[in-house]
Parts: sequence; structure tokens; C-alpha cells
Amino acid sequence: MNKKTKWGVTAVILLLILGMIFYPRIKQFILASQDSKTAVLPPVNTTNRQVLNINAEVLQFRSLTDKIISIGTLIPDEEVDLSFESSGKIVAIYFQEGTAVQEGDLLAKINDKPLQAQLKKLEAQTPLAKDRVYRQRTLLEKDAVSQEAFEQVATEYETLMADIELVKANIAQTELRAPFDGVIGLRSVSEGAYVTPATMIANLTKITPLKIEFTINETHSRDVKEGTDLIFKLEGSDGRMREYEAKVYAVESKLDMDTRSLTVRAYYPNPRGMILPGRFASVEITKQEIPQALTIPSQAIIPEMGKNTVFLYKNGVAEPAEIAIGLRTEDRVQVLDGINLGDTVIISGVMQLRRGMKVSIDNLD
Repeated sequence: MNKKTKWGVTAVILLLILGMIFYPRIKQFILASQDSKTAVLPPVNTTNRQVLNINAEVLQFRSLTDKIISIGTLIPDEEVDLSFESSGKIVAIYFQEGTAVQEGDLLAKINDKPLQAQLKKLEAQTPLAKDRVYRQRTLLEKDAVSQEAFEQVATEYETLMADIELVKANIAQTELRAPFDGVIGLRSVSEGAYVTPATMIANLTKITPLKIEFTINETHSRDVKEGTDLIFKLEGSDGRMREYEAKVYAVESKLDMDTRSLTVRAYYPNPRGMILPGRFASVEITKQEIPQALTIPSQAIIPEMGKNTVFLYKNGVAEPAEIAIGLRTEDRVQVLDGINLGDTVIISGVMQLRRGMKVSIDNLD
């Protein structure tokens, strides 16, 4: 076998080997091509388009109110934990728990017998000291005594009177009196107990008027000031919400560093003390009110690229309209331009709508 014949045989063998390796893949490719040619595509319905069911609202005039809404707490006008200014044994308690007291009322008393005895002793010395001053002044006028001798007895008299005032002040510290009108709470001591200035006797609160404390966002800081009227709501015993009117009397001078909010306080007269402090209240402050405004629900608006768009229902299809908006509340937006009174605005499924899409109204407000 010559050299050319050997190369021919080798080439044939290599072709056979390659054919055995790639034959399955070539066969699969040929079958797939045949299937794609014989497959039948599903028909496309180009005549009927899907109708979207939507809710709509007829544009009309409504009253629109811009409000600041917050949660507040009712707190007493004044509140203090009562305690004695001195130490001693309680000898009498004059108040009844849970009752109203007047400013200056004697509430409790600690033992002052040593002080009373000291006061009696000093007061007994008063006539003699006063008489000595009188005699020395008479002699001084006649040049019978020196100025120094007169000043000495006068000083002794003034010292005696100062000692008497000091003892009276100490006696006053043995009396616990109401610092203001209010309702006294439950007492924590009994007669015979030894108390110190650190011992709390009872709590006194002034609930007429009441204060309402709440916070507002810093963006509303210019809208709330002294004299601003507000309404707060409380749930009654029957489960109904009742409204009460109050007036702002003070605003905190700086923002809270943690919440970036501003604390506000208002007064409510609380006649007859019917409302107790400690309750939560819903607070509303009216910033602006427009009695005749064209408004639409917030969810009807599609904001895109700095523009606001709504879809109108016209002859069974949806048509877009660009609008200009004004006052915005929690759930409604004032429309200034772009649509007119009586237009039907689509308020549901707006993200699925396209110009000219067929729609059917399920619910019309």
C-alpha cells in the first residue's frame, strides 16, 4: 500500500468517527426544524378588546378643610406632691381623700409643742424689753444716758422680735396647707407617723382648667401660636366621640432633638371638673377651609415626570387629562385646572388605564 492510499484510509476513518459523535445532535436539530414548520400558532383576537370595570366619581363642589391632626394628653393645670417643710410626728390630718380643697386650707399638722413653748417664753420677755427701750429713749432725750446705751437696749429688743418671728416661721413649717385650689388624692401616711421633708403626704391637682399637651411637625410651626383655636375629641361613656373647644396658650421655644417636633399646650375651661386629666385626646387644628372646591380622591391622580394626570370616563372609554392641583388633605385633592364641574373621574384601576381603553362603571359616586 502506497503512501497516498494510507492517507485516504486514515481520512475515511476520521470522518466515520466524527459522524458517529455528531450524528445525534444533527438528527435532533433536523427534527426540531420540521416541528417548527408544522406547528400551528393560536389565533390573535384583534377585534375584541377587554373591558375594564372601574369606579368613578362625578366632579362637584365640596367643602375642603386643611387640618393639623395630632394626639394629645390631658394634664392638670397645676399638680404637686404635698410634704412638710420640717420633720416631726403627725398629730392631725384634716383633709378627706378625693375631695376639693381651697388655697390656704390646713391639711395636716406635726407636733409643735416645743416651738410653742419657746414662742411663749420669748413673748413673755417682750413687754420688759419694750419698756427698757422706752425708758432709755426718754433718758437719751434728757442727755441722761449715752447714745451707745440706748442703741444697745434697742438692739436687744430687735433681736428678741427677730427670735419670735423665727419661731413663728418654724411653727408654720409644722403646718401643711394647700398651695392652690384643687382636688386632693389618696394620703400615704397616718396620724402618729414620723415624717420628713422627703415624705409625700398626698397629691394635689388643679383640674379646672385642664391643659391639653400635644406635638406638631416643624412644618406647621408657623400655623400654631398663642390664641389658636383647636378641637379635641374624647370618647364618652356611651362609646361616642365628643368634641370640645380649647385655645392654645403656649408653644415650646425649640424643637425636640429626638422627634424634631414642637410641643404645644392649650387650655380647656373644664367646667365642674367633669373631665379628668391623664386621658388621650385627638387634636384637630383647622389651617384653611374652602367651602366650594372642586376635589377628587387622592388615588385618582397619577403623578409622572412632574405632572399630575387623571383619567376621565367619556362615552365608555378612558381619556387622560393633565390637571393642576391646590390644597391637599388626607384623602382628597383640590383641582384648580384641567377638568371641569360635572366631569366623570375614574378613581379605581387607574394604573391599568390607557388612552381609549374601554371601561365599564361598577360604582358611580
